[in-house]
Amino acid sequence: MKISLITPAGKQSKNGNRTTAERWARLLRRSGHRVRIDTEYDGRATDLLIALHARHSAAAAQLYREQVPNGPLLVGLGGTDVNTFLKTERAATLATMTMADGLICLHDLIARELPPPLHEKLHVVRQSAPPLPAPRRPAKRNFDVCVIGHLRAEKDPFRTALAARLLPDASRLRVNHLGGAHSAKFAARAKAEMAANPRYFWRGSVPGWRVRREFAKSHAMVISSLQEGGANVVSEAIVAGVPIIASDIAGNVGLLGPDYPGYYLVGDEVALAEMLRRAEAEPAFLGSLAQHGRKLAPLFCPAQEQTALANIVQSVTRQG
Repeated sequence: MKISLITPAGKQSKNGNRTTAERWARLLRRSGHRVRIDTEYDGRATDLLIALHARHSAAAAQLYREQVPNGPLLVGLGGTDVNTFLKTERAATLATMTMADGLICLHDLIARELPPPLHEKLHVVRQSAPPLPAPRRPAKRNFDVCVIGHLRAEKDPFRTALAARLLPDASRLRVNHLGGAHSAKFAARAKAEMAANPRYFWRGSVPGWRVRREFAKSHAMVISSLQEGGANVVSEAIVAGVPIIASDIAGNVGLLGPDYPGYYLVGDEVALAEMLRRAEAEPAFLGSLAQHGRKLAPLFCPAQEQTALANIVQSVTRQG
């Protein structure tokens, strides 16, 4: 089929929407479809429209519906759709969700946030990641913990740095933060934190290969977000075999499962510091995080994501 995939993120963007769009396009092409990625719908003929982000792609979805009233429409739900825009711009966000034939979500708990009539449209697609090209070799001199994510409010980006300040003097923990600053204010704070906190290193925006190299040498990863729609970095860390310490938000629990032992209370650097202390000082605890990750890894392989997408496309096109 000919598929138009709409994302609000342009070609040069490194955010999650663009990463998801490019990966989905690649997987759908492997299934035999022709896929075009655009930031807007221009009215051209297509067999299926996939709109990433209900609020930001609302205009594209609406135009498609006006021009092709019975055309199949899938909407990929972003984290801010569920966690922000359903509260601040509810009517417009719900309108896009309601007109869709199917809603794609990235973790198991999103249904809790949606009106019951939308539940039957929901399809979970876990974001996949390829394995590392070689076995991991965590650093020996330091206990390296990575934070992968842009510096913006939703990510609670400095929580790990604050927790690192609370560790005992004997700790060898070092925080390596990879991600660009979304404002000069965030950049200034990161630089100030580095100056005041000898355990914290902000590496700035980096390419994907650099993230994978960090996974290879890190003992653990922290995802400290206040909200997530299902972060791809969690998938990447799981497949790479990196133990994860995560804030206890729905977007993390929906990926890692309710029985995962590595959660801390979101926004609480004291609780996070205790998790980091245990990860460094208790090999059994770090091992339990790794073991849980190994059990989850098959759910995040590219073949699983490709099959899930193909099944959803087939489902909504049959409805039409």
